[in-house]
Amino acid sequence: MVSARAVAETVTDPELPMLTLADLGVLRDVAETSDGVVVTITPTYTGCPAMDAMRADLYSALHQAGFDSVDVRTVLSPAWTTDWITPSGRDKLASAGIAPPSSAPRGNGLIPLTLTAPPKRVACPQCGSLDTELLSEFSATACKALRRCQACDEPFEHVKEI
Repeated sequence: MVSARAVAETVTDPELPMLTLADLGVLRDVAETSDGVVVTITPTYTGCPAMDAMRADLYSALHQAGFDSVDVRTVLSPAWTTDWITPSGRDKLASAGIAPPSSAPRGNGLIPLTLTAPPKRVACPQCGSLDTELLSEFSATACKALRRCQACDEPFEHVKEI
């Protein structure tokens, strides 16, 4: 029989279906106990509307694989960060035309605000140019921004750093 972890690692994100929950870093733990399977996930941000779909997809995949008792738990600490997206996940985002996030800001837990900061440089996933512009701080989901490449004139989404 296949392990519960192997099954859970195949479940895709409902908003970024090119990524598995493991690629995205929201799949925190999968434990097989005498009482069944306990899966732990962390939302990408508080109030993430995809959590119900993630939970349902995990239940479905594990039940179809023969695991009768499945408990999907949500943990909020430590908070998810885009640094948890795997290298493979970053490659999959870029291959799908979505610019992956750079490293999240580090420090004392606060994100510095600089009013005179230079514009963020995000590489175009189509041609690699850094000559891109922000069109909207929000895209199809709150965790993505909409940008356009000035070199190839293609619009693209960018997963924002958290």
